[in-house]
Amino acid sequence: MAEAARRIGWGGAALYWFYSLGVFVLLGGAWLTAAPGEPPRRIAAFTWARIVREAVADLLPFSQIGGIIVGTRTLVAQGVARPRVYASMIADMTTEMASQLLFTFFGLAAMASLLLGAHGAALRPAIFGGTAALLAIMALFVLGQRPLLALASRLARRVLPAAAVGLDAVDAELSRIYAHRRHITLSFLFNLAGWAASAAGAWILLRLIGAPLPLLWVLAIESLIFTVRSVAFAVPGAIGFQEAAYVLVGPLFGLPPETALALSIAKRARDVAIGVPALLLWQALEARSVFAKG
Repeated sequence: MAEAARRIGWGGAALYWFYSLGVFVLLGGAWLTAAPGEPPRRIAAFTWARIVREAVADLLPFSQIGGIIVGTRTLVAQGVARPRVYASMIADMTTEMASQLLFTFFGLAAMASLLLGAHGAALRPAIFGGTAALLAIMALFVLGQRPLLALASRLARRVLPAAAVGLDAVDAELSRIYAHRRHITLSFLFNLAGWAASAAGAWILLRLIGAPLPLLWVLAIESLIFTVRSVAFAVPGAIGFQEAAYVLVGPLFGLPPETALALSIAKRARDVAIGVPALLLWQALEARSVFAKG
């Protein structure tokens, strides 16, 4: 581990961190295009909200759901209307999961020869099981979002009539967003580019460590790691799951377990290097907002 850190160095680490910020611009663009009517200059606001969302999910004990809540709150604070924020978040997450599923299938196809070989047989149930779980989660999310909104609206009318008005506005905005198919397609493509770019970051890290692998292999490895992280969404940062997946999958591609673990730790260091300043700035902005209202 120490040798891998020495090889990366501060210069290599800074290069990887700045590259990762560029990936967040792609993810912010995916969210922005899922909000038809928002001007392109809002890309900074959407990118910032996405950075905060990931920082909360990775570094605080709130899991992905907590990150989503804080991310939407951050975007509302930037002046975007609440119904548009919530509806675009739902649409963005739908295209994000759809693009991840495509990326996962690409990874499975890329390593098909390994999976069919005897040395990959032990991992076959876990990998295909994880993919099936991801597909089931995506199907539930896509098919259930509108009925759940309708049910929540009916319940709100009985308990809190004002809340029902808000849910109706989100449902109407979601219908408007889905009517803009070009924007939904662009959101899908931005998210797909984000998955690929994030995986390419691992390829850069491996070259810095001194254990280069073909880009296609790294994309395949990362697609499976992303699948494991998504299935373990209830665990903050998928701690433990990511490391175990790297140690199991890496050797299939000739990546020693210690190098695979070093790669995972380097990615965790990136999460801290970007996430901690983001959380501190988010807290400072929240405090300023509270004092301004007071």
